[in-house]
Amino acid sequence: MFETDNLKLLLYDSGRPQLTRKIRAIEQDILRMGALVERSFRLSHEALCDRNLQAAEQLPLLDKQVDRFYKQIEADCAAIMTLQAPVAQDLRCLSAFMQLVRDLERIGDYAKDIGEIAVKNFPYPPHSCLPEVAFMSQQAQTMLATSLVALAELDEVSGIRMKKLDDDVDNSYEHLYQVLASQKDVQGVVEPILLLGLAIRCLERMADHSTNIGERVAYIVTGQRP
Repeated sequence: MFETDNLKLLLYDSGRPQLTRKIRAIEQDILRMGALVERSFRLSHEALCDRNLQAAEQLPLLDKQVDRFYKQIEADCAAIMTLQAPVAQDLRCLSAFMQLVRDLERIGDYAKDIGEIAVKNFPYPPHSCLPEVAFMSQQAQTMLATSLVALAELDEVSGIRMKKLDDDVDNSYEHLYQVLASQKDVQGVVEPILLLGLAIRCLERMADHSTNIGERVAYIVTGQRP
């Protein structure tokens, strides 16, 4: 923790205490936003994989809270960049923050979409591949958690490691897509298959945005884009 705190001081300390406090306050707001997005992701998992409609009902309200954080953080970053004349190091952090919160906002949107898919899918019997969808969801949730820890600790190694985790999610997606696409002699309507296809696409995109977050953390720390 001591080394992490020193790293934060080094990255965020421009010799102007007021500006440093503002940048670190933005980071804390991003982590609060990230906690809301993590909760949304968990609820979307419960809605789709555990068939919990009460979880799905909570997602629109959480999405609005995430959107409010997104707009506030973006405005705070823009205000500092416009009014505080930050140095290059601070600009690197602020620009990465603005991109990073966009990734979080999109993950929240996909969580809400999965909740809507779960509601449409609820009247149908659980599909046989639902446990594999649940595993893919857990993989993607792990990625989001890892990216947020990387941000909290300014750990560029974990940020870069996200690519390997993303490959695992991509493999799950390709496997499930082939399972759903190759089904034959489907009895009744095909809507449940289409809905699960949409759900795994959402999960794949959520993993991509988590990878982006990790890469942006690496950029904050090193100044180089992976």
